[in-house]
Amino acid sequence: MTYIIAFAFLISILVFVHELGHYLAARSIGVKVERFSVGFPPRLGTFTSIPGGWRINFFFYKKNSEGKLEWQPIWSKDLQRKGKKGSGTEYCLAIIPFGGYVKVAGMVDESMDSSFSHKPYELMSKPRWQQIWFMSAGVIMNTLMAFLIYTGLALNNGAVPVSDLPIIGQVVPGAPAESSSLMPGDVIQSVNGKKISTWEGLVSEVTPRPNENIELSFLRDGKSNTVNLTTASQINVQGDTLGQIGIGPEVRAATFSESISIGVSRTAYGFGMIIYSIQMLTTGQAKFDQLGGPIMIGQLAGQAFDLGLNYYFGLMALISCNLAFLNILPIPGLDGGHIFITLIEGAIRRPLTLRTRLLIQQAGTVLLLMLMISVMINDIGRLFGG
Repeated sequence: MTYIIAFAFLISILVFVHELGHYLAARSIGVKVERFSVGFPPRLGTFTSIPGGWRINFFFYKKNSEGKLEWQPIWSKDLQRKGKKGSGTEYCLAIIPFGGYVKVAGMVDESMDSSFSHKPYELMSKPRWQQIWFMSAGVIMNTLMAFLIYTGLALNNGAVPVSDLPIIGQVVPGAPAESSSLMPGDVIQSVNGKKISTWEGLVSEVTPRPNENIELSFLRDGKSNTVNLTTASQINVQGDTLGQIGIGPEVRAATFSESISIGVSRTAYGFGMIIYSIQMLTTGQAKFDQLGGPIMIGQLAGQAFDLGLNYYFGLMALISCNLAFLNILPIPGLDGGHIFITLIEGAIRRPLTLRTRLLIQQAGTVLLLMLMISVMINDIGRLFGG
């Protein structure tokens, strides 16, 4: 149950932020927002902006005029606010928590709505640069969210090296360094007889030697000591196997400006990991059946939550990068697909016919559904196949 709650909260927050970007962008360019939903139908409650105030509805099963049970409002109340024009926007809380959406006037989206009247408040009536601003706003918000989370984590527990000297500041429990009795405060002098004067120099000597025996000379309490140990190995994001001994430099708390820099670099690193994963898939170095879907994300969310909030929010930031990257791809049905169509219309200097837009949208929806089914099959295979 904890894993389900952790997953539902993570996905709901990410999608809410994404759709909030579209909502704010639509309002900024005068496009009518018909519905802003947190979750997917059926609706549980709505808060609608109407002339003269607000209308609140709560939904459940209720007998209709024919005596049949139907999901409909069971309680309704109007809140009066004198002089309010009412935008007609319905703010909705729906039952299925894994997502959300924003429906705006004059856009061919997943609803396949084709009843456009070309009013000034419709998206398709706006200049193309405003349409692109609206379509890209969700991606921008997810990128900004990742940056803010990484920056916040850096402010909370971020650390930067005190100096570039090869002084051990921390030893990882169970790592080769601990097994060899290395301690914080030890100063590394040489690796395999090669003199070391900087932390960077230490890293450059250890990382090319995964699972190898090395000789370390270090200074402790003014006395020189020597120890032999076998390095461990770790695979980095580029797929390279690197040597490590489980030590870190002396560090101090990050300042505000340093935290911002860490936020930028970690966000860029998150996108870099995604690009590298795609490269691995396209070159055959990774297989499609290694891709994960909602079940894998749920497992990761639960595991991260068990490890602590820092890990949980770090995973949220990384998935936010994934959501931003996925949505900017030029695939019909995604934000990038809408942007691509808008750019094509700009290039040919005329809008595509509504029928063409609907066909493209339908094709993209089918493609996305097939992809979702495929990764779900991968998830189920891992879940039951080990």
